[in-house]
Amino acid sequence: MKEFVEFIPTGICSRKITFELEDGKMYNLKFYGGCQGNLKAIAILLEGADALRAAEMLRGNQCRDKGTSCADQLAIAIEQAMSGKMFQQKIA
Repeated sequence: MKEFVEFIPTGICSRKITFELEDGKMYNLKFYGGCQGNLKAIAILLEGADALRAAEMLRGNQCRDKGTSCADQLAIAIEQAMSGKMFQQKIA
């Protein structure tokens, strides 16, 4: 069963990140706001990827002097979703 995840990031240009999880894989990743060319590329590259592996690769990525980035915030969203620390909507 797929789970829909919605995450409100902090400290970055993107206002929201959404994706679906199914059997530990990521699908339909979308960033709302931010550098759309780069973020669309990340979404394409991560389609069907192992979510925890993606989080490991992206965690700690920095954007300028923000102390975080869209990729880092995505890693946080994945980690929270996989550990059950955030609300997720089940999709039939």
